[in-house]
Amino acid sequence: MSVVCQLSPGWLLDHLSFINKINYQVHQHHEPCCSKSEPTSSVYRDSLHMDSVSSFGSSTTFTASDSTIKLANDDGGNCELCIQKYVFRSELFDVTIPYITSAIHKECQQSNEKEDLMNGLKKEISISTVGKKRKRCVAFNQGEVDAMEYHTKIRELILDGSSQLIQEGFKSGFLHPLSEKGDKCREPLTLPLDTCNLSELCEMAKHLPSLNETELLTLQLMGEDVSVTGQDLFSRVVENNSSFTKMITVMGQRYLLPPKSSFLLSDISCMYPLLNCGKTYDVIVIDPPWQNKSVKRSKRYSYLSPLQIKQIPIPKLAAPDCLVITWVTNRQKHLRFVKEELYPSWSVELVAEWHWVKVTSSGEFVFPLDSPHKKPYEVLVLGRVREKAALPLRNADVKVLPIPDHKLIVSVPCTLHSHKPPLAG
Repeated sequence: MSVVCQLSPGWLLDHLSFINKINYQVHQHHEPCCSKSEPTSSVYRDSLHMDSVSSFGSSTTFTASDSTIKLANDDGGNCELCIQKYVFRSELFDVTIPYITSAIHKECQQSNEKEDLMNGLKKEISISTVGKKRKRCVAFNQGEVDAMEYHTKIRELILDGSSQLIQEGFKSGFLHPLSEKGDKCREPLTLPLDTCNLSELCEMAKHLPSLNETELLTLQLMGEDVSVTGQDLFSRVVENNSSFTKMITVMGQRYLLPPKSSFLLSDISCMYPLLNCGKTYDVIVIDPPWQNKSVKRSKRYSYLSPLQIKQIPIPKLAAPDCLVITWVTNRQKHLRFVKEELYPSWSVELVAEWHWVKVTSSGEFVFPLDSPHKKPYEVLVLGRVREKAALPLRNADVKVLPIPDHKLIVSVPCTLHSHKPPLAG
């Protein structure tokens, strides 16, 4: 997990370091007649940029350069191997100040109190002048009460554990105190307009004809720079079995597929290509698009109902004793659903509940800990598949490690929407 430090409360992670440890190298062969003064490839990425000197000019957001190795052909001639290395844009983790500072939060509270006071005064005047009007009592709904109770229960765990990990982060140099001059006045990062349109591609998949059972369900990427149509990717498991990154071009945008990896770009109702591959998995991480007011307002993506989430075929994809990890919002209705309905329906036994705590590079919570609106933490619910079988599920030599409960993952979040920290080693 690119662990900066590990203590009894949990881990402090370097998310950016984890991404850049992946071998994002694209290999391209070129004839020696290619001009060295010209870039061999013009690549524009939302969150990845080329490592080293810029070859696209100052107007572009990304920097690029090629390193070249001369190789001998089978026919005795020469060719050049161009190696392009990509690294994630560090600016996307440049979170130096909280999204909402405690001072602003306090001002908002004071403003709300003043507004309530004025409203109360107006109500009192109204009551005194019109005898029939009654003063309305302000009460929290059940969801708000549940959220406050849950926060009260875990507050000390979050505060004490995070403080210990943050202090270690300062000692290691990973976190650093806020600079009074530079950091507070720094302008926020503006993301490019040509952002990733995978959500649009998934929406298109719903309107395309389904593949027949006899059609190719797996697409292996061969060659170097692979150009495929959106329809070629839909409802197929796309694999990169090589030791190098593959670049694929879809609808004019380029995507990097890491070595030894695969993906299925599909609507959740079309999972049979993945099921028909015959593979099962020891770890499954799920980040469902939960329904909430923010999603409804922004219309950024479609959400799934609890019934639709239940229909994800986890039992068919999970290996014996598979570890299932589900990201859950702070809405208690969703947390109860995972624990009491979703996991039992998948024969998954609840084993632990962890929290991801989001901090700035100066060690502050990204939101005030006691903010009634947004919290600086998210929940992970961990469980293991427990099949009702009399026979041992695994080889006796394979030990299933116990999962500790109430652990924290503390990290500086990525500014990209809903970008979660790594859980792999």
